[in-house]
Amino acid sequence: MTLVAGVDSSTQSCKVVVVDAATGAVLRSGRAPHPDGTEAHPDAWRAALDRAVADAGGLGDCTAVSVAAQQHGMVCLDGDGGVVRPALLWNDTRSADAALDLIADLGGPGAWAEAVGSVPVASFTVTKLRWLAEHEPQSARRTAAVCLPHDWLTWQLTGRPRRSGDHWEPTPAGSGSGSAPGRVGPPVGGAELSTDRGDASGTGYYSAATGRYRPDLAALALGHLPDLPRVLGPAESPGATPDGLLLGPGTGDNAAAALGLGARPGDVVVSIGTSGTVFAVSATPTADPTGAVAGFADATGRHLPLVCTMNAARVLDAACALLGVDHTRLSDLALSAAPGAGGLVLVPYLAGERTPDRPDATGSVHGLTLATATPAHLARAAVEGLLCGLADGLDALVACGVRVDRVLLVGGGAASEAVRRIAPAVLGRPVVVPSPGEYVAVGAARQAAWSLAGTPDAPVWADPGSLLYEADPTPAVRHRYAEVRDLG
Repeated sequence: MTLVAGVDSSTQSCKVVVVDAATGAVLRSGRAPHPDGTEAHPDAWRAALDRAVADAGGLGDCTAVSVAAQQHGMVCLDGDGGVVRPALLWNDTRSADAALDLIADLGGPGAWAEAVGSVPVASFTVTKLRWLAEHEPQSARRTAAVCLPHDWLTWQLTGRPRRSGDHWEPTPAGSGSGSAPGRVGPPVGGAELSTDRGDASGTGYYSAATGRYRPDLAALALGHLPDLPRVLGPAESPGATPDGLLLGPGTGDNAAAALGLGARPGDVVVSIGTSGTVFAVSATPTADPTGAVAGFADATGRHLPLVCTMNAARVLDAACALLGVDHTRLSDLALSAAPGAGGLVLVPYLAGERTPDRPDATGSVHGLTLATATPAHLARAAVEGLLCGLADGLDALVACGVRVDRVLLVGGGAASEAVRRIAPAVLGRPVVVPSPGEYVAVGAARQAAWSLAGTPDAPVWADPGSLLYEADPTPAVRHRYAEVRDLG
């Protein structure tokens, strides 16, 4: 039996799965937490990866490994490969004003959509580089290379070989070709930084449609042109670990989840985790000038148009805390109330919001009366508010011409029976809930198996099984939510 491993280095933790390369069966797994917050030193990710590998029984019997990780995080390296400052994560909104400035600098949202398929918001790497240049100029000047969390971890797994004299200085702004593919500068510390299309497409300076960097946009943000990782093909290996494990290219978490689920064109994945994401596998790129849909790439050579919300499973956590109940009781309460919660609406912008782009927004409750001031009504409103935000994302994909054949509901929030039963009513479509699994890590493992096999297409693994949920649509719930969504 040939074994491969997949890593999911998410916002909250690091998960590792060891998988049979032929069937996709998960044989063992491990986990370790990450520190809380919206910034983190990359060393914490490496330490968590080491602990998760040990918890999984080690990788001594594996032949390949690949890393998927949270998207967008800004990892700045100096000329010797050292970390300049803790990485700003996707959920750090301090670069919201920088995003607005960058949009204006290029001539508006349409110019960005045309350039890279997405309009930058605070989560994107490019906005964090502008924030760094404005608020920590000394750190910006020290930054010789910029990479993403999965890029950095993959680079660490290569052992970071060093040669004497390996050092370079940043390239002055305006240097280099705006359409040049791949890397822009020399390798860091003798080991080449690499990434893939899926993760690169979330930076704000790489176009999934053209398959090329826009280094001029990276320089526009940072003030000079840093080294950018080489973009690998879907099964292209960046090398091996010192122990001889073949490395897959790695990717971002959403692209890995799509790969782990075996998502195909026509599938829309609704993921309820720390963030809420609605994304589809598509043969064609998108360019949405409204900024609602990000024109990302997937991990197979296709595209992954995506809508992301800041508030997802944590909305359920907050409702549990407010009502003093656990998640099972919250679900029971929500299902005991009628659809629409008697007109009570929870707009769940509890941590600001990314879609719509309102980084400073707060949550709000509308329609609170003596009749709706009950735990059941509030529980129902919390679930419906969460799902209405995701339904808006689904509508945005459809408006961009994305085909929707089926909805796959995944993530920690999908474990809620109330979410499962209410989702098809709010989304207006049947919902398929795959069996519980670490699909980001499994997707990374599938990528590792693909790199090992060297075949044109990813290996076909068995469907783990799923449940179908159907319900009559409740358009009145969406209508009532839309009435109050923008009131604040």
